[in-house]
Amino acid sequence: MKLSKSSNRSKGKLGFPYSKPQVPGTLEVTKFKDPLGTSFDTSWARVYAVRLLRAILIDNVIRPATKVIASPEVHGKDRVEGVSSPVIFASNHASHLDTPLVLSNLPERYRHRCVVAAGADYFFDRRWKAYLWSGILGAIPIERTKVNRRSAELSTQLISEGWSLLIFPEGGRTPDGLGQNFKGGVAQLAIKTGVPVVPIFLEGTYEILGKRSRTLKPGKTRIVFGRPIFPDQRDARELTETIETEIATLALESHSDYWHAQVKKHQDPELTFAPKDRASWIAEWERSAKVPKRKKKPIWPPYFGSSRSIGAN
Repeated sequence: MKLSKSSNRSKGKLGFPYSKPQVPGTLEVTKFKDPLGTSFDTSWARVYAVRLLRAILIDNVIRPATKVIASPEVHGKDRVEGVSSPVIFASNHASHLDTPLVLSNLPERYRHRCVVAAGADYFFDRRWKAYLWSGILGAIPIERTKVNRRSAELSTQLISEGWSLLIFPEGGRTPDGLGQNFKGGVAQLAIKTGVPVVPIFLEGTYEILGKRSRTLKPGKTRIVFGRPIFPDQRDARELTETIETEIATLALESHSDYWHAQVKKHQDPELTFAPKDRASWIAEWERSAKVPKRKKKPIWPPYFGSSRSIGAN
């Protein structure tokens, strides 16, 4: 029996493996797609070349842009100077502007070795978004609604490799400018890794670009770094309450002074960042003004123990 030559050879083309193999028509061919969500691989964003490009972008584009849009006052950076890295930076969350604003104003030794915990369901639901945010901001996907083993393992691994982490314990942007209750993931991660949590109070971004805002309104913001909180022997629930209390105290300190904030903290053992009654007009009225200003000149130093308060590197 004589075999006929293939159509590829008759046309002068080389066959497999120099060209695509022929697939029987009875088989359904599916194209491979990169997994998204918490399964998206972000390791490429931490190779040296990408890190170098991201550092150039943060220092020369994002940082100047946030100064024009948000005019940040930065306080308390020296409170974390004596702490060995890595750390977990925990901040309140009101706007998409929060991440680039905080990231570009971190102390220099943390700024270029810090990853950002981003919601897998929002920032990693499309392939272009996953590559964009992991490349520009060093974002890693986390599950916001439930405990995810892959997210926890990745965060733990990166911290063990010397990476710091920026995370928002509220789990998402506030819908109305008021604080929200903190979730326990930050505390669990701190206890597991043994690294301290640095609380950050961020003010003014809701007025610039809130969750329901469609326009960008440049304004003034304030970033206040608190003293590191070490896990010690606390359980996750206690540590979560401590982190929330410290950020609430930083908010009080920002609008009065260190002494009165500490007095209020000890007078109210249940002090929380989230209002006890979100529906109350009083809570809405007591929310910070559109431009962060002090209502009166503080009697005591506003950021006691912080020798550098504004515009530190």
